[in-house]
Amino acid sequence: MAEALALALDELLDIMGEDESHPLASLVDIMGDWIEAYDEEHHPMPAVSAVEVLRSLMGEHGLTQSDLPGVGAQSVVSQVLSGKRQLNLRQVRWLAERFKVSMETFV
Repeated sequence: MAEALALALDELLDIMGEDESHPLASLVDIMGDWIEAYDEEHHPMPAVSAVEVLRSLMGEHGLTQSDLPGVGAQSVVSQVLSGKRQLNLRQVRWLAERFKVSMETFV
């Protein structure tokens, strides 16, 4: 059922294009909510720590500890990655901006 709904949603999005005032926009929103609710119920995402996310993003972008000056010196990044140090608000803001993700990703 979810796959058929997702295919229908894709077709509606193709029809709508970028027009958010299109008459089908409300239907698209509702269908998106249904798909999201179904996925959350049937395919829950496991909780992931900020450190796991940071490691993954570093790997994805080919970065080393030294490539994150907004977090601090390499030794500070090392402490964060080893769990010896928590990220502070300034570091979270910098990481969110650097990786173009929500600040909640690192909280």
